[in-house]
Amino acid sequence: MDAKKIKLVAFDLDGTLTQHKVKLDDKNRAVLDALGKKYKLIMVGAGECERIFLQMNKYPIDIIGSYGMQYAEYDRESGELRMIYKKSFPCDRESVERRASIFREKYGFTSFKGDSVQYFPTGGITLALLGTKAELPEKLAFDPTRAKRRAVFPAVKEMFPDFTVFVGGTSSFDMAPYPYDKYYALDLYCKEHGYAHDEVVFVGDDYGEGGNDSPVYNSDFPFIKVDDYTKFADAVKELM
Repeated sequence: MDAKKIKLVAFDLDGTLTQHKVKLDDKNRAVLDALGKKYKLIMVGAGECERIFLQMNKYPIDIIGSYGMQYAEYDRESGELRMIYKKSFPCDRESVERRASIFREKYGFTSFKGDSVQYFPTGGITLALLGTKAELPEKLAFDPTRAKRRAVFPAVKEMFPDFTVFVGGTSSFDMAPYPYDKYYALDLYCKEHGYAHDEVVFVGDDYGEGGNDSPVYNSDFPFIKVDDYTKFADAVKELM
């Protein structure tokens, strides 16, 4: 990264600025304030724009949500988000259920509670290996290193070519309609707003195999790794 070229800083949320489902704290908010005096800031998230906005305590920032299927701008007059677009895609549930069953039988994930697959209005899905009604302690103990899911990650990608597949949560695979992912979303934003890739840096934590930040990490965008959100300020000190 050539810090002198950077004009736009893009952020992941969970694990980067906050803990999962935990609101933005004052310490990291102050770091964002400092960065905002030098650069344009934007969120690039897996979740919906409104959820990201609320988790960030309505921080004044534009948000790309749902891997690029949503985009909202912060309205400084109202202090709220203004949705620019919100896309959704049809999902062939019969095909998804059939493929999920084949996968479970082949790889031994046949015991689960609740539904096998969770569906979202965007057209995205979650293949819940323990089922949608699994208890949290069970999910936390299932695959803490992600080794189980990474072992079958190539098979899931091959079986669901109409989705972009990620190793998600504690016991699932999250899937967005292809070709949506964070790289696709950020590249599209750059094209629409006139940024070259070397003028942008992405800050994220989920950059390992199957991580939802990995499409950006493995691209030509500069990338800053955050391995502990409580040390976010240290991770971005080169930009300060």
